[in-house]
Amino acid sequence: MQIIRTGLRDLPVGERPREKLLKLGAQALTDVELLSIFLRTGIRGKTVLDIARELLDKFGGLRALLEASPEEIIDFPGMGVAKYAQIRATLELTDRYLRAGFDRGEAITDPGITRRYLKCKLGRYTREVFAVMFLDNQHRLISYEELFFGTIDGASVHPREVVIRALQNNAAAVIFAHNHPSGVAEPSQADQRITDRLKSALLLVDVRVLDHMIVGEGEVLSFAERGLL
Repeated sequence: MQIIRTGLRDLPVGERPREKLLKLGAQALTDVELLSIFLRTGIRGKTVLDIARELLDKFGGLRALLEASPEEIIDFPGMGVAKYAQIRATLELTDRYLRAGFDRGEAITDPGITRRYLKCKLGRYTREVFAVMFLDNQHRLISYEELFFGTIDGASVHPREVVIRALQNNAAAVIFAHNHPSGVAEPSQADQRITDRLKSALLLVDVRVLDHMIVGEGEVLSFAERGLL
């Protein structure tokens, strides 16, 4: 009788992503292997690795897959409501984990944590989004707000609205952030101009601009580290 392997337990030990993760760490896994851990089981004639690979091929990668509509994912052969729910729950857990670092009331002192948080928040968008992290006088997060939404190559930012929200939040400092859907994190002349305008407007109400971060495909660029503030 032919044995049809579909789940992770049915794979040879050397091919099992979970065992590879435990031995080498999550960073050693491919996107296909990571995704297969969440999917857990395949279908008749296809292993879970086959389904993970076909999903990523169909949508063009992890980012596009996670941005797809529920219907597109649920209707894919081998998926369904339960597996879609697992993927969405994982994203929410990641978001809450990153947010928890700020919710403990600790000052934002680690640029790495801030980068991961902003990448999680803004890296999923296919259009440009401008956000502001409002901080108190000890640089603890008061609020993260996505204020302006644009097309694939730009968002109109209005300094007056940023000043109003800063005052309403009783913020002492801010960190700006926006994404570049193109994937290239280098600041444009327009990015520099709006940063200067925002900095000047907030200076009038004694709110300091600590940084402006641009979320790209593989990196998050810091204006402060580049000496652009």
